[in-house]
Order: sequence, then C-alpha cells, then structure tokens
Amino acid sequence: MAKSEKGSAGKVVEKKAAPKKEAAPAGKDEGKEAGKAPDGPKLPPRLKDTYRRQVVPALMKEFSYKNPMQVPRLERIVLNVGMGEAIQNVKLLESASTELGVVTGQRPVITKAKKAIAGFKLRQGMPIGVKVTLRSDRMYEFLDRLVSVALPRIRDFRGVSPKAFDGRGNYTLGLKEQLIFPEIKYDSVASIHGMDITIVTTAKTNDEGKALLRHLGMPFRTS
Repeated sequence: MAKSEKGSAGKVVEKKAAPKKEAAPAGKDEGKEAGKAPDGPKLPPRLKDTYRRQVVPALMKEFSYKNPMQVPRLERIVLNVGMGEAIQNVKLLESASTELGVVTGQRPVITKAKKAIAGFKLRQGMPIGVKVTLRSDRMYEFLDRLVSVALPRIRDFRGVSPKAFDGRGNYTLGLKEQLIFPEIKYDSVASIHGMDITIVTTAKTNDEGKALLRHLGMPFRTS
C-alpha cells in the first residue's frame, strides 16, 4: 500500500511499496537447497557403447551382413536361482531373493512349482526359487560386471564352455556359488547356492551368438 510523506519543499510525495518477490515454484530449487547438483545427461553403459562402436562393424565384416539391423544383439538376460531347500526353510528363499536383487539392481520374482512331487514333499504352487529378467541398460551393465569382475574371481578359472548354446544363439551359464559377485558379503550369506544365467540374443545360429558374446568379452575356453 502506498504511503504519503512530505518532501523538503512541503509537497506531498507518494512512496510506493517495494514489489514483492514471487515465490519459486515448488520443487524447482529443492536440489540446490539440499546441496545437490542437478543431474547431468546419463551416459550409456560401457558395454552398450562398445557394441555400437566396435561389435556391430566387426560382425558385419565377419558374417558379411549388408545391413546393421541384421547384426545379432542382446535381447535379455535371465538369472534363475532354484532353492529346493526352501521347502524346509522359507528364510533361505528370502535371503536368495535379497542377494539376487543386490547383484542385479532389480527386484526378483518368486518362481513356484508347476506340479507336485510327492517324493520331494513338493506341492503345486509352492515357492521354490527366484528369478530376474534384465533388459536394456541393466542387462549391459550386468554382463559387463559378469565378464570383467565376477567370472575372473572363480578359482582356477580357465574360461566358460563354448558348447552351452541351445541351437538358436542363446547361451546358458551355470554358476556354483553366488560369492563370485563382489556385492555379496560372505558374512551375510545364509547358504551357498548356485544360479543359471541365460543370455538371450537375436542370433539365428550358435556361431552368430558365440561371435556376439565373444566380441562382448565372454571368455570362452579354447580347448
């Protein structure tokens, strides 16, 4: 509201109130107030960039592809943990689910028995395992950590078998224990268990699938 005051010459001078500052929209400066810098552009996973820059040209030359769209690529990676012991102790299944979530960065789903087996005291629909399906960036990030960090931690490691393809370019790798992943701490493990890792590709033949994985760093045994 404007106020009236007398000036030095006796004239009445109107003094205008200072304009009010507009409030900033909610959430606009929250990051600055908390001391957080704004997020920059997210870089693609290292292995995904390697696929685009190096693997695609190499496979086009090796298999004489005429179009880059013909080059096989990764479609998904499925990690599956079977826990038969969970029939007696459900906590083992919970522990395996937590560990798989730590390794993959994604929440696992519970797998249930499709049929009853009396000899194993197994009823239909009983939870017996956990699995995770990775796609896109998480898939590339996991494969990168698998081939460069986890597999070399296996004792007396000499490479993975080149014969575990299914005839359509998909590869399944079996691990004996989850401790090869550095994210898993030995002291927090409830039980030692293995897992199956299936790498699904768009390759039409085993040779194409093997070449794709080899260029992505999969350490196949030579003999």
